[in-house]
Amino acid sequence: MSEPPGAAVSVAEAPPPADTPSKELAAQRVLPLRRPGRWIATAVVLVLAAQFVHGLVSNPFYQWDRFGYWFFRPTILDGLLVTLEVTVYSAVLGLLGGILLALARLSSSPVLRAVSWVYIWALRSIPLIVVLLFLYNFSALYKTLSLGVPFGPAFFTFDESRLATDMVVAVIGLSLNEAAYAAEVVRGGILSVDQGQHEAASALGLPKRYQFRRIVFPQALRSITPNYVNQLIGLVKSTSLVFYVSLLDLFGTAQTMGATYPGDIVPLLLVVTAWYLILTSVVSVIQFYVEGYYARGATRTLPPTPLQKLRAGLTELRARIRREAAV
Repeated sequence: MSEPPGAAVSVAEAPPPADTPSKELAAQRVLPLRRPGRWIATAVVLVLAAQFVHGLVSNPFYQWDRFGYWFFRPTILDGLLVTLEVTVYSAVLGLLGGILLALARLSSSPVLRAVSWVYIWALRSIPLIVVLLFLYNFSALYKTLSLGVPFGPAFFTFDESRLATDMVVAVIGLSLNEAAYAAEVVRGGILSVDQGQHEAASALGLPKRYQFRRIVFPQALRSITPNYVNQLIGLVKSTSLVFYVSLLDLFGTAQTMGATYPGDIVPLLLVVTAWYLILTSVVSVIQFYVEGYYARGATRTLPPTPLQKLRAGLTELRARIRREAAV
C-alpha cells in the first residue's frame, strides 16, 4: 500500500544531511609538517653546547678557583671603575661631538661641510691605537699650549705635560674617534625623518633651533638609538686599548697582575671576559628600554621584554613538544 501524499519518509530512507562531509573533515586530525632537518640541527647544536660547557667545567687549566679569587679583588674593581669612567666620559663627549659634526655635514656652509667631512674621513681611517699613541706623545710636538690672538701674542700659556694626564689622553682619544662614527649615526637618523616634518615646521614659522630640538631630533632618536648603542658596545671594548697609554683600566690591571702572577693568566683573562660580558649586557638592556621609550606613538604595541620573550619561547617549545608527541 503506497503512502499518501505528504507522508513523512522513514528515518532509514531519509537522505543524509548536507553537512555530513564537513563534519567528517572536521573530525580528522591535522598533522603538523615534519621537519627532521630542524630536529637534527637542534640535536647537533645541543651536543656541541654540552661539550663546550663540559670542557669549561672539567678542564683544570681554566682554574675556576682562581677565577673566583680574582673576580672581586679590589685591584680588579679599581680597573673596572676606570673603564666605566673612560666609557662614560668618552660616550658623552663623542655623542656631543658627533651631533656637531652631523649638523656641520648638513649645513649650507661649504666650509663647515668640507671640514666635517675631512674630520670624519680621517678619524675613521686612522686606527684608534695610533690616535692614542699620537696624543700620548703630543708633548714632544707641542710642549706648551696657549690662548691669545691668532698669529699674535698669547694671553695664557699652559704646560701640556701637566694637562695631558693618562685619563685625559684616553678620554680625548676615544672621544675624537667616537665622534667621527657618531656623526654618521646622527646624520643618518636626521635624514631618516620625513621631509614633510621639516616642511610643516617651517610652514608654522618655527625657529630652526626649535625645529631641531623639539621636532626633528626626537624623531631621529628612534633611528639613532640602536645604532649608537652598538657604538657604545664597541666603545666599552675599545677602552682596553688605553692600557697602551699607561692607564690601568680593567684589561690593563689584568695584564699587570698576569705579569706578577704568570700562573693566573688564564683566570685573569676569564675575569676580564666576564666583566666585559656583564657591561655589554647592561648596555643592551638599557638599549631595549630606551628604544621602547622613543618608539611610543610610532608603533601600536611595544616589543616584548627579554623576560617576556623567554617565557613565550618556553611556552611555544612545550606546546610543540606536546604536538610532536601526540602524532
